[in-house]
Amino acid sequence: MLSVSNEVGRLRKVLVHEPGPEVDNMLPSMMEELLFDDILYGDRAREEHGRIRRVFQLLGIEVLDAEDLLEEVLRERAGRAWVLDAVLPPGATELRDRLAEAPAEELASALVGGVRLPAEPGRGHTAADLFAVPPLPNWCFQRDPQIVVGSGVVFGSMASAARRRETVLARAVFRFHPDFAAAPTWHDPMDAGFERSHVGGTGAAFLEGGDVLVISSDVLAVGLSERSNKLGVLDLAEALAGREDAPRFLVVVELPRRRAYMHLDTVFSPVDRESALVYPPVILPGGAERAQVHEIDLKSRSLEWSPRKDLLSCLARRGAGFEPIPCGGDDPIAQQREQWTDGANALALAPGVITMYDRNQGTMDELARRGFRVVDAKDLLLGRDEADLGSGERVCISLQSNELSRARGGPHCLTHPLVRDR
Repeated sequence: MLSVSNEVGRLRKVLVHEPGPEVDNMLPSMMEELLFDDILYGDRAREEHGRIRRVFQLLGIEVLDAEDLLEEVLRERAGRAWVLDAVLPPGATELRDRLAEAPAEELASALVGGVRLPAEPGRGHTAADLFAVPPLPNWCFQRDPQIVVGSGVVFGSMASAARRRETVLARAVFRFHPDFAAAPTWHDPMDAGFERSHVGGTGAAFLEGGDVLVISSDVLAVGLSERSNKLGVLDLAEALAGREDAPRFLVVVELPRRRAYMHLDTVFSPVDRESALVYPPVILPGGAERAQVHEIDLKSRSLEWSPRKDLLSCLARRGAGFEPIPCGGDDPIAQQREQWTDGANALALAPGVITMYDRNQGTMDELARRGFRVVDAKDLLLGRDEADLGSGERVCISLQSNELSRARGGPHCLTHPLVRDR
């Protein structure tokens, strides 16, 4: 069952992926294509990710790892055949035969962690030289390959070729896993019925999950960014248009084309029913890099892009008013530094109960001024402090982030909600 109609309702079930051998196999030369700022120390990244998962479990949230789900899909002949057909290039007969006979656990690990080529004298040192199947270090960012909207799913279309296998694996999970196979697909860019943007030489459509926020059952906010383009948004609008069970409005936020603002959730994330973390220069009226905002009525015939003054006033018109809480507080230096380290990329576990990286001290100080009690995740896990998702208290749980933050994604990026309360 899938059910996500907002960004802050109590989180019941969440999809994650622990960074595995794929981050250990990542080469420095792959950083630019994979959009990392550094190669990760895998053991420390796993330690930090494990702490996040244990916090979720302690608070009663069911945690599913995408690789475990993929492994279950690969135990069945139909799922295994579909994945191998979709992932492997034509002519890779020997590799396909080898992988087709592998145990499900080993095959899942290979599809995510990569398959090394045999060592040979004089072989080069690029990823193409070393891997028959390259690793997927970005798969820990489960926000991007799919987007759960209501009771259904939208599949992403990644801007970077190095990430496109992630969407194939996501499709396998939601198409073949018994827990999700019955969920409707609202939009799949690989489906021939949604290929409008790929005919007539108009280019490729890109849409990534970090650019899509489920504001309410009636409103989706979508970023036009480095990773999601206008064709991707047009395809999404056309796929959802006129559906009785789909949102009514698509609010399009055109971000400045800067690496720091790679997705909408890096500059805006709701943290309570009527509060959201924002990066002021991009989100607030009068900001030096204020995003252009348009609204699309998905029930209209024309799907016209109607200009709006700014994101917050547009959302307020549709019954979703948010008090802005500045990432980094009021200091413009802290705002820039902490936006870069995912200070505006918090994940709400319940209304007013959020998680964020501990390095964003200015943001946490600002949250404390707004009534949030800041709790160290280690203290929570050791029983030295406590939090309750149903108490109504505002709490910010700070997460150690020395290694994970190098990968350029915060708690919102690392997770994908599957079930939230309304």
